[in-house]
Amino acid sequence: QVQLVESGGGLVQAGGSLRLSCAASGRMFNINGMGWYRQAPGKQREFVASMSNGGSTNYAGSVKGRFTISRDSAKNTVYLQMNSLKPEDTAVYYCNVDATMWSSWGQGIQVTVSS
Repeated sequence: QVQLVESGGGLVQAGGSLRLSCAASGRMFNINGMGWYRQAPGKQREFVASMSNGGSTNYAGSVKGRFTISRDSAKNTVYLQMNSLKPEDTAVYYCNVDATMWSSWGQGIQVTVSS
């Protein structure tokens, strides 16, 4: 069983930065990639960013140019550097592992951006 633990969330003013971390543990196999999603109050969960096993990255249009996904393979950790944060980035952020025939989600971490 794979466990994902997010950290680094919190309250920040608009224009500020935060870095989220997601540490994965457990038996990880057939991994396609890891990524981040978010869910704002009253809205559906949406894709934010992902990185494939090969290192290719993909971003939602709303965060492109402001957020950067990276990883430390030795630590089984993926990061999301969030710059120029906006109030509309306020949400619970979830880490995800996408694998062939299974996936796993973290418990989520709150990010609040004040105007």
